[in-house]
Amino acid sequence: MKISAVLFDVDGVLLDSAGAHRKVWDAWSALHRLDPETVWGMTFGRRPEDTVQDVAAHLDPAAERKTLDRLLAREMGGVRPVEGAGELLGALSGRPWAIVTSGAREFVEARFAAAGLGLPAVRVYGGDVVRAKPAPDCFALAAARLGAAPSECLVVEDAPAGVEAAVAAGCVAVGLTTTHTADALFRASRCVGTLAEVRGLLAAHGFVSGG
Repeated sequence: MKISAVLFDVDGVLLDSAGAHRKVWDAWSALHRLDPETVWGMTFGRRPEDTVQDVAAHLDPAAERKTLDRLLAREMGGVRPVEGAGELLGALSGRPWAIVTSGAREFVEARFAAAGLGLPAVRVYGGDVVRAKPAPDCFALAAARLGAAPSECLVVEDAPAGVEAAVAAGCVAVGLTTTHTADALFRASRCVGTLAEVRGLLAAHGFVSGG
């Protein structure tokens, strides 16, 4: 394939935030007497308010999003870069890339700053689209902002909802098995276990040097 741009999910791909998010969702589940395992399984790759709507239709998603944001603010210190993130993003200097996340702008940007990771010029957040992952809108928007054909965009995702969105947008999806198995990410073109492997893949296609 020809790679003209790389689109990264954030949580589970560039930031290791699973521990912090699990604490948040467990606390929220306890607050509403919901099964934490069921709730947790519905969170990956999705906007919090969309998860709320699916697991607790009787609650107001907008109000619960505020509660979840308050809980998340307490866990900011528990977020670290995924191994190899800094090196990979450094190798992408001068190349077109973007982040495409279901997260909120203020939290993502604060976590990138705390982790010492640079942000790209193009950033698509959950609030930038009407239909979030697994709908394709977020990746289509990122490709348009980068001026790249979706078919020439390589997407790195760790969640089934994100892979589904990337494929639906016409992008080439690579599954990163940090939070899900390769079987769960079966719709991806291929799966890798580390960001070093992602860099190697990009190098093999001439998008970055080294590898």
